[in-house]
Amino acid sequence: QVQLVESGGGSVQIGESLTLSCKIYTNFFGVSAMGWYRQAPGKQRELVASVSTFGEVNYARSVLGRATISKVDAEKTLYLRMTDLKAEDTGVYYCSFRDEWGEGTQVTVSS
Repeated sequence: QVQLVESGGGSVQIGESLTLSCKIYTNFFGVSAMGWYRQAPGKQRELVASVSTFGEVNYARSVLGRATISKVDAEKTLYLRMTDLKAEDTGVYYCSFRDEWGEGTQVTVSS
């Protein structure tokens, strides 16, 4: 069974940056697609960024130029670096691996 453990969330001010981490306990880390999603209050969960099995990355339009998804296979860890944070980036951020999800980490951006 795959276990995903997110960390790095918190409360930040508008314009600041943060990095989310997701440790994925699996033997298939290097050969699977994975990504970050978020869910704002009252809204559906949406894709933030993803990386394919072949390393191709994809970003939501709303975070283009402000988000960087990366992974370190040796650490079995997926990262999401976000800069110039906006209030609308507030939400619970979830790590996904195949059809598995982490429990999420809260990000709150305020002035």
